[in-house]
Amino acid sequence: MKDLPKSFLTRPLAHRGLHDVKDGRAENSPAAIEAAIAVGYGIEIDVQLSLDGKAMVFHDYHLARLTSETGAVAQISSDILTQIKLTNCADTIPTLAQIITQVRGQVPLLIEIKDQDGAMGKNVGALERAVANDLKNYQGDVAVMSFNPNAIASFSSLSPKTLVGLVTDRFLPSDWPTLHTATCSHLHGIRDFDRVNASFISHNYSQLDHSAVLQLKTRGIPVLCWTVTSKTKEKLARRKADNITFEGYLP
Repeated sequence: MKDLPKSFLTRPLAHRGLHDVKDGRAENSPAAIEAAIAVGYGIEIDVQLSLDGKAMVFHDYHLARLTSETGAVAQISSDILTQIKLTNCADTIPTLAQIITQVRGQVPLLIEIKDQDGAMGKNVGALERAVANDLKNYQGDVAVMSFNPNAIASFSSLSPKTLVGLVTDRFLPSDWPTLHTATCSHLHGIRDFDRVNASFISHNYSQLDHSAVLQLKTRGIPVLCWTVTSKTKEKLARRKADNITFEGYLP
């Protein structure tokens, strides 16, 4: 297991960049990235796959919530996606290549690969390949994570030198109605941590007393958490987490 750079433990991580639509900074936008860099926060971003196999910095599977357009990101080519304006922001949807060029190692960068299988299964590989290709010559502190352990296993086979982690949760079936109960049970125990050679987890901040998290902590595994939205919640989260991913306030 590779050690997570200290920068991921000492700089709060701005969730989808330091976004604030009131100031024209949409989530995962270049403007939100630049704002985080300006004050020295680490940055967490999400990636989805375009029709032509490019990693796009975008959280949702569909365009409607974050743009005036509709349709699935995976069914639209990157040249069209990069022309689509983000709501309440002057920026358009960026590629991962664009964002890593913007960050260029100034602050730690945490990339979440969104599950492309649909059920946390093994039907993955294209987005992982795109991310690995974009990071091939990147210089700076960077780590890649996903809720889907199979995505991380795939990515690690393509980019073995890049640090990886798992995004984790208690995975109660009531919270994850689209997942099979057996899948929830398996993910609940964070059983794939060693299999995928992870270096850290990022866990739901409200569930840091989860036994599987505490077991990893006894092994000295770094525990990040998502997504803290106030100073009060941050104070509670930091009692058990090594660092926070935040939005909606300044830590």
